[in-house]
Parts: sequence; structure tokens; C-alpha cells
Amino acid sequence: MKKVYIRRKELNGYLPKEILSTARISIGSIYVGRQPLKGFEDEESKKHLRRILDVPPDHPSWPALEKNYWSSMSLKVPFEGVELDITLDDNGDAVNPQDYATFRWCQRHRQVATSKEEMDKSSHKKFYIYDPQEDLIKSNNKIKLSKDADKEFIKISSDADKMRRVLRVLTKQNTDKMTDMEIENTLYGQKSSNPGLFLKVSLDKNLDVRAEIEELIERGVLRKIGNQIIHEDETIGSDMTDTIVYFNNKKNSGAVNAMRAKLKTLA
Repeated sequence: MKKVYIRRKELNGYLPKEILSTARISIGSIYVGRQPLKGFEDEESKKHLRRILDVPPDHPSWPALEKNYWSSMSLKVPFEGVELDITLDDNGDAVNPQDYATFRWCQRHRQVATSKEEMDKSSHKKFYIYDPQEDLIKSNNKIKLSKDADKEFIKISSDADKMRRVLRVLTKQNTDKMTDMEIENTLYGQKSSNPGLFLKVSLDKNLDVRAEIEELIERGVLRKIGNQIIHEDETIGSDMTDTIVYFNNKKNSGAVNAMRAKLKTLA
């Protein structure tokens, strides 16, 4: 059985929370153009609504009944939310057609967000869909990501130079004066706070070049104006990705080696 919940944004006001929590707020029907918002279109509508409207799609009254169904659609959402059974059988038919139609309608409704995070970011969203199974998957994915980051951290912890490069790219800071212990501690904090970004940087095939460019910018061999990266009077890249392409191009090896030589004199 597949269940989701329609929940609402917490109400704020001068009344006690006990009273606000008992208020029944509704998601009402809205029109898109001259037609009411529908949860289904065309063949899907015929498949699922025939069991609700209790007439076949080729019946003369079907268009009027379908329009009336969606135009009168409303869902009262109490403080604890509304549970909807959206289970589909092996034939793709809804076990509970009314719940499934309501769910699909909510998915399209402009006041309903796909998650609490999305709702909280918008002043126009008053409700959100909570899917326990999806929430479980997201939580498990976060655990897997953290575990992968831990494995990568342990792997590179024996390579002090790589740790410095990763930290330089992550923080855009000069790591030359930091001890190995400081590098490890700081990088561990970066890994813990954003494991996804840590993995992305550490596994980047262009990590060495990226870190080198960051150091060249830091030492003034290269200049960064906006996203553009400039060497003397020449723009060598419109952004970091473009600059990496420039460094990896053998045709530019002479200019790149000259930058490296200048960097050594500043060490």
C-alpha cells in the first residue's frame, strides 16, 4: 500500500496555538484559463474517473460531469494532515480512485508544494505533499553519501598534498602555512558539513589543475574579474571550467609553463 499525506503550513496569528491547530483549512478548486484545474488529462481521465463518475467516457454527459467534478474539488486539511491511499494495482488502476484523483490534483495545484522545504521557500505555497517512502529514500541516500565521503576521506588522508589541494579548492584559502594536522581537521569539518561537495572536489579528475589555478589567482599571477580569469592582458577563460580547458590544451603549454615559473619565484 502506498500512502502520502497532504499537510499544511503552520498558521500564525494572535489566537492560541490550540485554537489555530483546530482550524480546518481547505485547498479549493482553481481555474486554468476557462477550465478548472484537472488532476488527469485525456486517457488517464477516462481510466480513473469512470469509476468515480459512474458513467463511461463515451456517455453524452461525460464532459459536463468531468468538468463539474474538478470545479467542485476541495480538500479540507486539518492540523494533522490528510492521508491519501495512492496505491495502483498491477493493471495501473487506483485502489482508491477518489484518493488518487485528489493526489494528482494536489500535485498540479499552485498552492501545493512537493515538499515542506519547497513550501517554506514560497509565500504562495500553503500546503505540501509528504511521502514517507520518498522521505525514507532521501534519508538513506544521505547516509550513503556520508559513508562514501568517509571512505574517500580515509583514502586521501594518507596523501597530505592531495588533502591540501582539496581544501584549497573547497575553501579558496591559502593552505601553505597550515600544518598537516590543521589541514586534516579543517578538511574533516568540510567533509562533515557538505559530503556531496567534498566528494565532487576530491574525485574531480581536474583537481590538480583546478587547485593550481586557484593558487595562481591567490598569488596574483592570474586575476579574476567576475567569473573571467585573466593572465596579463589576455582573458584565458570566461570561467573556471573554460580556464581548465585552456590549461589542458597542449597548444597553451608555453604560456602555462611561464605562469608556473613565475609562481615559483613567488614561493
